[in-house]
Amino acid sequence: MAHVSLYRRFRPQSFDEMVRQEHVVRILKNQIGSGSIGHAYLFTGPRGTGKTTVARIFARAINCEHPVDGSPCGECPTCLALQNGSLDVSEIDAASNNGVNEMRELREKVQYPPVNGRYKVFIIDEVHMLTDSAFNALLKTLEEPPAHAVFILATTEPQRLPATILSRCMRLDFKLIPEEDLEEHLMRVLDGIGKKYEREAVSAIARAGAGSDRDMLSIAEMCIAYSDELTYDGVTAVLGAADFHVTCGLVHALLSAESGEAIERTERILSEGKSVGVLVRNVLDLLNQVLVAKTCRTAEKLLSLPKELFEEVKGLADGTDGRAILRATEVLSETESELRYTASPRIAVETAIVRIATPAEDYDLDALLVRVKTLETALEKLQKDGVAVNLPPKQALEPSSDGKMPVPQETFAEKLPDLQEDFEEILPPPMEEPVFDEAYFADGETGEAPEIQSGRREKAEELPSPSPAPKAVSDVGSAGTGPNGDATVTFGTFMRTLRRMCRNGVLVTICSDLEAAYEGDVFLLCTDNETVFRSLKREDHAAILKDVFGRIGVERYEVRKKGQAEKSDGVEQLKKDFREYPIDLK
Repeated sequence: MAHVSLYRRFRPQSFDEMVRQEHVVRILKNQIGSGSIGHAYLFTGPRGTGKTTVARIFARAINCEHPVDGSPCGECPTCLALQNGSLDVSEIDAASNNGVNEMRELREKVQYPPVNGRYKVFIIDEVHMLTDSAFNALLKTLEEPPAHAVFILATTEPQRLPATILSRCMRLDFKLIPEEDLEEHLMRVLDGIGKKYEREAVSAIARAGAGSDRDMLSIAEMCIAYSDELTYDGVTAVLGAADFHVTCGLVHALLSAESGEAIERTERILSEGKSVGVLVRNVLDLLNQVLVAKTCRTAEKLLSLPKELFEEVKGLADGTDGRAILRATEVLSETESELRYTASPRIAVETAIVRIATPAEDYDLDALLVRVKTLETALEKLQKDGVAVNLPPKQALEPSSDGKMPVPQETFAEKLPDLQEDFEEILPPPMEEPVFDEAYFADGETGEAPEIQSGRREKAEELPSPSPAPKAVSDVGSAGTGPNGDATVTFGTFMRTLRRMCRNGVLVTICSDLEAAYEGDVFLLCTDNETVFRSLKREDHAAILKDVFGRIGVERYEVRKKGQAEKSDGVEQLKKDFREYPIDLK
């Protein structure tokens, strides 16, 4: 008897035997039960998920004389005729029959009535391979077929179909099959053929199937032929994966920043004949398992690894920061995408290995975070060993549950005295204001040596001292002192308080360009711009300035325009010179 592959031997013969796809099966069963059969269906989805199988079951069910819960009975003459091959169900491979002539022949066949059943069903597989001319030839027939004709189009790429075809079909999307259902199906198949197996081996095959039932059964057939019993090690060998323990050693070296060890293990795996692509996929799979073991409480059940292998994965997860695992996964994922374009895949992989294992040489933000986390872990270990280490509280470094950074409890100004005490030994001494002897300067003059000034002092004693001329505001600038100290210092305190209290950016900008001076005990803010002067005199701005000066302890202040003082002094002089005439300033 000729050998029949597993996926053909165990192909479902009814809707109840289907693995998942309940949403599709339910729609088709309801239509069969109500007798409302559509004229055109489009089955889309990944390969190996049951599109062609469901199309065949549906073709037999709508022609069955006594359907059972929507499925063909398999006993009536029509079902027996369709099982042995009948003209009423035609399967067309559009990949090899994609021309306009084939579609014209199909249009001619559609006109003939069915031989045994009620419907003539045309299953067109891989329909996206048809040419534009073939689609145009099919379009009119697909829109208005005879009452006895039903079209079922199957494809993995529905986006390649014209919109005119899509709009005339009932679209049913098939989904990938979960691993748990694949495992149950595979165990039923193995039990049916009497093959002994390990549960971990079944899980490994289901994972390799990646949601496709047909791919899983094809892999299982190879593993069955490998040994008398289906084991995890046998499945790993058939899949061509590297030794698990060697791969674990490579991942440990990567996450521990041991670049030399990582390169040695990479060379060892490649020297055994494993391709670069297989190596990258194996390391990515193991990193994914480590991440699952670190983040999930039910990791042992999810991974379905042998106990000793899971313990090794769990050890890697417990000794590694999650940020390092994510960074390694991202770097290798980028490398896997680049392998298809590079002429030297081995160099690309080794470069990625070194990049992962040496975060100190990488200027990427993730690498910096890995280094910071490593330092924090080392400091915490020192604390456990009894070494006194002052670490900031974790809540000040990590965001809260809502993603916002916590507000610090102390401002920098409040913390500054404590910081100065902590770093008193390494900070330079504060600069002191220079104190000069009176002999160094003569009568407030600066810039001359004492011996020159002594000669000047002797000559100055012989001459009458002139009376000092009054200074105008424009000449004062930011000089002068008052009850609150130097005018520059007072102005700096004023600006800092204004920025902290005032939300009016325009007022802050205006005040930053003012000149400050003391006139007696009055603190002056001076400007030569008329617009600025009027703005500062506005009621709202004046209220803000009053509040700010009150907070810094300046009792007397004035906003003045430059030249105002000179004009006032000139008027007083005129009044003094011409007392007999009334003078008024307008």
